[in-house]
Amino acid sequence: MYNAPLSHEEGCFVLKEAFSKGITFFDTSDLYGELYDNEIMVGKALKQLPRDKVQLATKFGIRMLEGFNFEVKGTCEYVRKCCEASLNRLGVDYIDLYYQHRVDTSVPIEETVSIYIISKNTYFLDRYY
Repeated sequence: MYNAPLSHEEGCFVLKEAFSKGITFFDTSDLYGELYDNEIMVGKALKQLPRDKVQLATKFGIRMLEGFNFEVKGTCEYVRKCCEASLNRLGVDYIDLYYQHRVDTSVPIEETVSIYIISKNTYFLDRYY
């Protein structure tokens, strides 16, 4: 989006090298890269790292539209769909920190975060409860 992306091989090398130097927090988004490319690449790197030693964050809430236009979206249904898709692209069972990229002011925040309550025992939060 902002610069030429690395190949997945190069990106995985960078993340593994960072991990070997003590960096354990990796933050991505369903918005980064064309066709969710960054989450896919991070997922490939995670397969080569001890998952229990990595803190993984990803974000939801912005949809890319045509012509470099964006839409902010925060409905419970959208959050659930995004979370399931991110889990799949990342190839993980849980996400340590799942958060909203931008706040959808047309949706009450209670609706947006209700997914955290609904999902407490089924998705990314079960590790902490």
